Amino acid sequence: MARSRPTQLKRERERARMERQKQKAARREATKARRAQTPARSGDEDPDIAGIRPGPQPLPWADEETE
Repeated sequence: MARSRPTQLKRERERARMERQKQKAARREATKARRAQTPARSGDEDPDIAGIRPGPQPLPWADEETE
């Protein structure tokens, strides 16, 4: 009777699954530690939109003299 083969495969899959879970847990811990060491951003403003205010914006060429 060759019934041991599926059981061995199942155990192998289970070991692989547990190994993946351990790797994921290690990655999560590393990410958590890295975030804890990284200083928080100063200010709550997005640097891409810093200084922009709602409403119409001033014309970029308004400083030039008109002829």
